Amino acid sequence: MNLFWQNKVFRDDFKYLAVIESGLTNAKSPAGASGFWQIMKATGQENGLEVNDNVDERYHLEMATEVACKYLKKSKEELGSWTLAAAAYNAGNYGVSRRLEAQKVTGYYDLLLGEETGRYVFRIVALKEILTHPSKYGFNYSEKDLYSTIPTYKVPVDTVVSDFAQFAKSFGINYKILKIHNPWLRENELNNKSRKQYYIDIPKKGYYSLQH
Repeated sequence: MNLFWQNKVFRDDFKYLAVIESGLTNAKSPAGASGFWQIMKATGQENGLEVNDNVDERYHLEMATEVACKYLKKSKEELGSWTLAAAAYNAGNYGVSRRLEAQKVTGYYDLLLGEETGRYVFRIVALKEILTHPSKYGFNYSEKDLYSTIPTYKVPVDTVVSDFAQFAKSFGINYKILKIHNPWLRENELNNKSRKQYYIDIPKKGYYSLQH
């Protein structure tokens, strides 16, 4: 049975939460939640992410994933189960704990929630089932139809970058490719007055026609 029915610790399944949150795109909700994990500005900043017009690390997949995992682990510690932690990702820890107290229950499946949160865990379960067994549900494809991962290496930067188009060119790529791999860079320059060290992902040679 699926982890959500057993309520065991198998954190890998929470990747399907990101799928229902954003469809694995750098989406922005009407409420201002952003990135694959749909993190709100305050939540990101409280967990150490830089969020401003120049740099928004909610769009940094690795860093945002770490914040989402920390949030889920904290929710599990506070609420007592992974199913409640998943629900709290949608409704907030306070919202879920308040409903548990008001309804005098302790588990997700005994809890009456609003429509969106009430079906949240079931959507995660359904997506896991479909993505794990796609042909069973009419999704037929071969390996050549899938996106391939483009390997990258990290370039440390601790200065101002006045022109990312020129910066990209120096690595044999263009501005578009740079932004594809670094969507957290929100402008065409880096206003790094504090000389903070950032790590910019550069694709390895041979994966784009511009590179030699």
